[in-house]
Amino acid sequence: MNIVILGLSITSSWGNGHATTYRSLIRGLQQRGHEVLFLERDVPWYAANRDLPHPPYCRTVLYSSFGDLTAHYRDAVAAADLVITGSYVPDGVSIGHWVCDTARGLTAFYDIDTPVTLAKLARSDFEYLTPDLIPRYHLYLSFCGGPTVRQLEQQHGAQCARVLYCSVDPAHYYPETATPRWDLAYLGTYSEDRQPALDRLLLEPARRWPDGRFFVAGPMYPGSIVWPNNVHTQAHLPPAEHRAFYNAQRFTLNVTRADMIAAGWSPSVRLFEAAACATPILSDSWPGLEMVFEPRQEIRTAQSSEEALDTLRHSSEADRACLASRARARVLRCHTGYHRAAELEHYCRDLAPTLVYASSSPMQ
Repeated sequence: MNIVILGLSITSSWGNGHATTYRSLIRGLQQRGHEVLFLERDVPWYAANRDLPHPPYCRTVLYSSFGDLTAHYRDAVAAADLVITGSYVPDGVSIGHWVCDTARGLTAFYDIDTPVTLAKLARSDFEYLTPDLIPRYHLYLSFCGGPTVRQLEQQHGAQCARVLYCSVDPAHYYPETATPRWDLAYLGTYSEDRQPALDRLLLEPARRWPDGRFFVAGPMYPGSIVWPNNVHTQAHLPPAEHRAFYNAQRFTLNVTRADMIAAGWSPSVRLFEAAACATPILSDSWPGLEMVFEPRQEIRTAQSSEEALDTLRHSSEADRACLASRARARVLRCHTGYHRAAELEHYCRDLAPTLVYASSSPMQ
């Protein structure tokens, strides 16, 4: 297929989880024989933090404005077999209507923030999607699975809603021999609704265990946070350093935004990255987690500081190794970019059977 994607960013992972999600998916699409043009709005905060300015698995173009986009890329959008518009794209509503008016092939909305999007729609916040735009897309690809997929069709008028979770590229995320530097570490941009869980599952255990070693990496944390002395912080960790980061941890922490906990079935890309590196995961709990990783066998969960501390202080090395090995096997079996690309093909085939999908590329 000839695919055009209009996404938030692929060139910069600064302050967003979209870039790594697109990178993994598009590499999978390339492996399966598809060609992708990625169109990204050129904005100052990403321009100053481009950790992959020229992705090797697609053609990437930066445009300056909605007018620039429509003036120069109308023919590419019109000729594509599939055009995907992502969540949080600047001028997303105008772009969405333009795509639906212009494209002669399939159109899709890829919502990498589905529970957040639905919460925004409920309060009439139409930053990048409006109720009248949803039915115009042939396909609504949801980061969130479970009951939300049916809700998108029955309550919001999506023509065809399907789950397309984030994924990991195993060529970049894999185990390495390293001496653990941190007992528990967390990678994520500051979010007000995630902070209580971070306080409960990392900062409070750090206060109670002065000999423990903790690490928080991510931008936008306010200066008012009082970090315990045994918590190291770093404002930004580029993807090139993620593998070493995960491999230096005894456990990695996953915490989830409130809207995504409420919706359930919303795995973070950090879960798949850590598991691919064979790093044991400690996570908050939410509906549908067991569909991604089996609790106690592939992932540990905790709701309280006491539970988190118990896991950190009393898990044997053998237990950690078994947990990590099972999680990595699950990821390689179900959650790579190659798998997501195949799922996307399947959805498109149902809507447009005559398109060419077959690939001779081996799974990697």
